Amino acid sequence: MRGWWREISGLVLPAACGGCGTPRTPLCEACAGALYGAGARRARPVPEPAGLPVVHAAAPYADAVRAVLLAHKERGALGLARPLGVALAGAVRASLPVSRAAGGRWPLLLVPVPSARRAVRARGHDAARRIALAAAGELRRTGIEARALPVPRQRRAVADQSGLTARERVSNLAGALEVVAGGGRLLEGGRAVLVDDLMTTGASLAEAARALRAASGRQFSGFVQLSAAVVAVPPLSFEINWN
Repeated sequence: MRGWWREISGLVLPAACGGCGTPRTPLCEACAGALYGAGARRARPVPEPAGLPVVHAAAPYADAVRAVLLAHKERGALGLARPLGVALAGAVRASLPVSRAAGGRWPLLLVPVPSARRAVRARGHDAARRIALAAAGELRRTGIEARALPVPRQRRAVADQSGLTARERVSNLAGALEVVAGGGRLLEGGRAVLVDDLMTTGASLAEAARALRAASGRQFSGFVQLSAAVVAVPPLSFEINWN
């Protein structure tokens, strides 16, 4: 019911920019520029968890970008999924070899990192999955075959990540994810790109990558390449230059 009401209210109530509050627009020009105007860059958490694939991010997690992500995830501003998807699509393109960025034989499979079930219930929607769907649509619009493939799931409960150190987050998530039955076969049909709205320590992406590799290695030939893309990363915690 909560998700249904958010969908309806997003259509009938006056909009305000999710980044700065400017009225009558879900995202103003200035905040859109902060979100995807600078171009995606490679991001590396410090320390970097074992098994983390190469990650590209669209923007630093600060100011307007932080406000937009929180408005979408925590306050149900579902209209922001499309611009966030545009930003994520840019990071996905940056993660690809030059030959694939212009299209290729195999489709891109955008695999969202699953949120905890209790978090999805509390928010009324799955933010990462919604943005992945929007990003896949944006990629298709620009001529790249892509689709969202939400095959990882939690196999056990995990503690709240807030307040945990990087090492504690890795320990908390170790072995927490698995690929649904039949998911490995679906992943063999394209190039997998792990996606999320935000990377902090990289622990969630590293665990998701482990789960995908495990599913591939049990029955199939395995992933030749695996990359990751996110909307944002904290600018002071990463070896990345946004200037």
